[in-house]
Amino acid sequence: MYDLLIKGGTVIDPAQGINGANDVAIEDGKIARVAPDIPAEEARRTLEVKGKIVVPGLIDLHTHIYDGVNGNGVEADIGGVRAGVTTMVDAGSSGCDTYGGFPRHIIPNNATEIIPFLHICRTGLATTPDIFSPASIDLDKTIQVVEENRDTIFGIKARMVSPALEIMGMEMPRMAKRAAKEAGVKLMVHIGDTEKRYDAGVIHQLLPILEEGDIVTHLFTANPGGVLDADGKLAPEAKEARERGVWLDTAHGRMNFSFDVGQRVLDQGLLPHCISTDLTLPGRQLTVHSMTEMMTRFLALEFTLEQVVEMSALNPARALGLADRLGALKPGHQADVSVLEIREGDWVVYDVVGGARKTEKAVVPVLTVKKGQVYEAGWGPRPWGWEPDAG
Repeated sequence: MYDLLIKGGTVIDPAQGINGANDVAIEDGKIARVAPDIPAEEARRTLEVKGKIVVPGLIDLHTHIYDGVNGNGVEADIGGVRAGVTTMVDAGSSGCDTYGGFPRHIIPNNATEIIPFLHICRTGLATTPDIFSPASIDLDKTIQVVEENRDTIFGIKARMVSPALEIMGMEMPRMAKRAAKEAGVKLMVHIGDTEKRYDAGVIHQLLPILEEGDIVTHLFTANPGGVLDADGKLAPEAKEARERGVWLDTAHGRMNFSFDVGQRVLDQGLLPHCISTDLTLPGRQLTVHSMTEMMTRFLALEFTLEQVVEMSALNPARALGLADRLGALKPGHQADVSVLEIREGDWVVYDVVGGARKTEKAVVPVLTVKKGQVYEAGWGPRPWGWEPDAG
């Protein structure tokens, strides 16, 4: 007998080419079966989700959830299982000097699965600015901390921002790449100088450093150092990076997402792989309300719902090297499931530079299943819940 049956929804699973009415059966924390009309009598518990969308557990590839240590950290479960998201990547909130709190306090005290990347800066984002001198980086200790925490740390994070670039130039990302390579993990690089001071064609020097499996985040940034030049022309190195297997993520954040930049990038033939939030505490209050609202932004950019699900579940799982257990509703995979509602209406979503897009469909979380355990969505970050602004 199955432990749980999710019944009556429309299952969208790009990994298996499924898009239609199906039930999902779960047993021992794993997906047991996906098929139409599985009898409710075959399960100990049944969740009726008629009219809802059932997708592989959403994976937010870029967040900041060092809650209680860094001032901008969000409690993981608020942006995770209570928001339709089963797995969150912390994108460099901690460095080699500050990582210890993750395995002791953050990972074990949240139901959401947490995958940390280690900042190349020793103190991570506990200080502002993060890198303010060459002494902000301890390469040997960074590699050591990764090696001592191979069960939790998946990569190294570097931020292409001032004053680090003015102080260290390209030596900073090269050191981050060296740390990632010697430790045998991925490199994630933030592009776009949020201080708006440094460009110097840095994107042309940065992208060739990245290898298959590395991640570029903030693809649609309007800040200096992004993939578009002053004339709006796409850097050729961006397409070359995608072709050799570098993952492209769109992380929204408080200062790094522009509809205009995104449209120009898309019009020049470069498609991102992943959608993510760059969730922070102040961001959640102002511009980055949830992963599902980020998905709504891509519906407004005229991506299909199936494409949006692929960019929010399957592709992040592949980028993390975890597609053998996450990102799909295949029998034997971890039972991570997001149940969503596509709410019809007259909605408007905004970027960080004042741009707006209208959409008639908004994605709203209903409930989350993590390793077979059920979590209902919280009310949401707005007084009216999860919906975007009314048009």
